[in-house]
Amino acid sequence: MSNQNLKTRLYPSRIDFSEGTRQEVAAILNGTLATTLDLKTQVKQAHWNVKGMNFYSLHTLFDEIAGELEGYVDMVAERVTALGGFAMGTARVAATDSILPEYPFDLLDGQDHVIALADRLAMYAQHVREAIDRKNWDTSPVRD
Repeated sequence: MSNQNLKTRLYPSRIDFSEGTRQEVAAILNGTLATTLDLKTQVKQAHWNVKGMNFYSLHTLFDEIAGELEGYVDMVAERVTALGGFAMGTARVAATDSILPEYPFDLLDGQDHVIALADRLAMYAQHVREAIDRKNWDTSPVRD
């Protein structure tokens, strides 16, 4: 079976949502998973390449942000599987399905990295808000 088919295929779940709702929400969450993975790798790109006077503090901050995002990656992926979906969490899927633009590889200055990451964090936050608004549902059945 192709990976594309797994994006809409469900396995049995005790979650009390219709199959259509579970498919829709799993698809939304897989899009968020791809974007979260992409954002995490972009933050690590900044972490590895930041230079300048504020190197240490930014290097540490970027690593902390990437660590926080890793927790969200896991949480979102587990929500997909709780709904009976297949978590699509590879780098290839993230590169294809993320809503974020490519991170500029030529940045060195700390301030430039901060601006680039702030822009991407804002896009990510907007994506998550829109996903919530799109479904406008109570998430309690899939909470840990």
